[in-house]
Amino acid sequence: MRAQTSAEIKAIALKLMADGGPDAISLRAIAREMGMTAGAIYSYFRTRDDLVTALIGDVYIAAVAAAETARDAVPESDPGGRIMAWALAMRAWALANPEGFRLIYGDPVPGYRPPDDGPGKEAELRACTGLTGLVAAAWPEAAALQPDDGAYEWADFDPTLGAHIREDFPGLPPAALALTMRVWGRMHGLLALEIYGHLRAIVHDPATVYHDEMRDLVASLGSAP
Repeated sequence: MRAQTSAEIKAIALKLMADGGPDAISLRAIAREMGMTAGAIYSYFRTRDDLVTALIGDVYIAAVAAAETARDAVPESDPGGRIMAWALAMRAWALANPEGFRLIYGDPVPGYRPPDDGPGKEAELRACTGLTGLVAAAWPEAAALQPDDGAYEWADFDPTLGAHIREDFPGLPPAALALTMRVWGRMHGLLALEIYGHLRAIVHDPATVYHDEMRDLVASLGSAP
C-alpha cells in the first residue's frame, strides 16, 4: 500500500508538471488531488525537494536502463550500431515519457537543490559512462576525424567526472570526453525540439529526420550504423 501510494504521488507530480510546468509540483496540490491531508502526504515525502529527488531518480534510471538494453542487444563489434541503438532507444523512451524527459533534461524546478548523491546522481553518472563507452569503442576511427585532440585537457572538465572517466577508460584522452559531450548534444538536440513541440509544426516525420541525423553522427565518427 505504501509503495502504491508513493507511486501515485509521483505520477500526479509528473501530471501537474505537464499541465503547469515545474512550478506546479507541490505536496499540498498533490494531497488535494489525492484527497489526502497535508500531514498524511508529508509522511511519504518530508519536503517537495525529497519528492523531486525521488522523481528524478526514477526517471533517470528508467531512461538509462532503456538505452543500455538497446545498446547491449547490438554486438560490441558494431560500435556504430550500438550508438544508433542507444540514440533511438532514448528517443522512444522520451516520446513515451515526455514529462520525465523535461524533468531531467529540460526546465529546472524553481528553488530545487539536488543532493550531492542519490539515485539521480548515480543514474546521471551511469548515462555519462555509457555514452563515453560508446565513444571509446569508436575512438580508434573517430580520433583521426576530430580536431586537434591537444585542444583539451582534463582540467577543462569537472574533476569528479574526469577522475571517473579516467578510472573507467584508462588511456582515453580528454578529447574523447569532449567528443562524448558533442555526441550527447546531437542526440538530444533534435529530441528536445521534438518533445517541446517545435518540430511538428515544420516537419511531418521527425522520426526520419532524427534517424538521418544519427546516421550522420555515426558516420562522422568513422563508423557505419
